[in-house]
Amino acid sequence: MSKKGGGDAVKNPGAEPTLGIDPFQDTLRRLREAFKSGRTRSAEFRAAQLQGLGRFLQENKQLLQDALAQDLHKSAFEADVSEIITTQNEVDYALKNLQAWMKDEPGSTNLFMKLDSVFIRKEPFGLVLIIAPWNYPVNLVLVPLVGALAAGNCVVLKPSEISQGTEKVVAEVLPRYLDQSCFAVVLGGPQETGQLLEHKFDYIFFTGSPRVGKIVMTAAAKHLTPVTLELGGKNPCYVDDSCDPQTVANRVAWFRYFNAGQTCVAPDYVLCSPEMQERLLPALQSTITRFYGDDPQSSPNLGRIINQKQFQRLRALLGCGHVAIGGQSDESDCYIAPTVLVDVQETEPVMQEEIFGPILPIVNVRSVDEAIEFINRREKPLALYAFSNSSQVVNQMLERTSSGGFAGNDGFLYVSLLSVPLGGVGHSGMGRYHGKFTFDTFSHHRTCLLAPSGLEKLKEIRYPPYTDWNQQLLRWGMGPKSCTLL
Repeated sequence: MSKKGGGDAVKNPGAEPTLGIDPFQDTLRRLREAFKSGRTRSAEFRAAQLQGLGRFLQENKQLLQDALAQDLHKSAFEADVSEIITTQNEVDYALKNLQAWMKDEPGSTNLFMKLDSVFIRKEPFGLVLIIAPWNYPVNLVLVPLVGALAAGNCVVLKPSEISQGTEKVVAEVLPRYLDQSCFAVVLGGPQETGQLLEHKFDYIFFTGSPRVGKIVMTAAAKHLTPVTLELGGKNPCYVDDSCDPQTVANRVAWFRYFNAGQTCVAPDYVLCSPEMQERLLPALQSTITRFYGDDPQSSPNLGRIINQKQFQRLRALLGCGHVAIGGQSDESDCYIAPTVLVDVQETEPVMQEEIFGPILPIVNVRSVDEAIEFINRREKPLALYAFSNSSQVVNQMLERTSSGGFAGNDGFLYVSLLSVPLGGVGHSGMGRYHGKFTFDTFSHHRTCLLAPSGLEKLKEIRYPPYTDWNQQLLRWGMGPKSCTLL
């Protein structure tokens, strides 16, 4: 669940001259010195930081719920299931598995290395930067932090300045629970974030828009810093004629309008036949009324658009195609009703940018082949959904397309699982996280070989001059079959 907040909060490094003293220099120096001291490397230290993060979530639950209600009009339930509980699950899972994750992984050897020890050691990168967005401002700032701390890094955390209530809690309360010699929260808008990116980090984890992902990657390239980019895109949702329209309406509407549509893995548009559209529209209307009542604006279960900038952008998209359901808006409340658009053309703005709001366009296609062709001529999405009573249709959509994640006959609940990764492909991002995947993302996998200092006679066969017999033996001994014969 990622997207625009981080993306709105970065300016191109070097685009404007920096005046005065660098506000980040002392903080970054302090963190680098702490990492060089080795204090973050022990399992005990890492566990203590994770336990502190867990206490922060438990002891400040109401404070976080209030901040999320202030920022996004999130209900307590949505705040719990998509932000607080999911993050606590990540903390608990990391604490339970930390010792196993940290263990060296043995590697297999060939004939000439049978007396050597070969293994992979998971090392912290060093000083890492996490830039988070505003749409899930607890989850998307703290879940990457879980992996960074578990991997033994020092961390600079940059929450989004757009979700002001949550930013305040993260900046003022969270540091009390962590070792401040190894952790820092930095604040600011686009200019400050651009200035921060001028510094060298050992790893950067960014969640935001593809546009700003390119800026972050460019800044990282100057220092050859590895990056994870959790971006987004337009997630297709194909609905086959065989479906029960009410079942599809229930599932698609919940995932589309959850968090007022401000979810990067939400279905962004529906592809279906004109016949299915006729059946689906009344089902969607029924579902929206059942979920949010006759006046969705008064529903406690429907969020709000984060700010006026995003509201104005979304309201402009309501002019695309034809409004079949919803379409109401209230600027003073940053409210946009759950909306469905029909007669939408592929060239219109609502089909050119990620919507990131409670608007669902329907585009007509005649077959699964036409739907697949439509999807494949666009950038690879972060998520792709297919609804059909035929497993063959769902499997066709899976096998003939590419996306960060895929779900057949459901939505993005897979992002709550710790056993599978979340990440994009191509335009929707690079890298992956959640559960152990986050630990691995923030760990350098170092290949290690430990050989005995003696036994030189056994090693002499590899030295020149290479006799015919030596060459034959070396070629055989270094091949895979030699290991299976031993």
